Amino acid sequence: MYVIFEGIDTTGKSTQIELLKDRFEGVVAIKEPGGTGLGTELREIILNSKKKLSFNAELFLFLADRAQNFQENIKDNRDKIIISDRGLISGISYALANHPNLDKDFLIMMNRFALEGNLPDKVVLFKTTKVLLQQRLSSKEHDNIELRGMDYLLKVQDLMVDVLNRLPIKVLVIDSSNTIENIHVKIKDFIYENTAQ
Repeated sequence: MYVIFEGIDTTGKSTQIELLKDRFEGVVAIKEPGGTGLGTELREIILNSKKKLSFNAELFLFLADRAQNFQENIKDNRDKIIISDRGLISGISYALANHPNLDKDFLIMMNRFALEGNLPDKVVLFKTTKVLLQQRLSSKEHDNIELRGMDYLLKVQDLMVDVLNRLPIKVLVIDSSNTIENIHVKIKDFIYENTAQ
């Protein structure tokens, strides 16, 4: 099963992925961007480059990372539980936040191309509020995307909901203000429903 954990920064995705890895065997955890050797280099360019990338360059770097990640980490592991920290939903939503007039169907088509036509089986979407986002961002160093501000990030979150409504994927929406353990139980039940744990 291929599951993507989506949400803007500080919503708790990484914490929940670590819990699943610790408590269940056979969980393969990956991240985007940066889940491969090439992806690590691309992540550094996208998030920390001092040179301003053009929008098209940034978009295609994300797509290149997604294609390589699929080839190396997902394609031959579909018999395992693959959990990706971010994926195509983020890719499309961040692109639309930067360029609202882009054709959503075109972006979906490009991302499906990068994934060789494969969509995730399930998505866990972590949602936050402006107050909670402000609290959590204040305690960390910001990368190039976080520096665009809270309103930008919350706009991306709204776009994630919109993109998910356009795709035939089963979705669990998580309130990031809930406790870590309660969130873990909800995710575990969602991922492992109808399967032996």
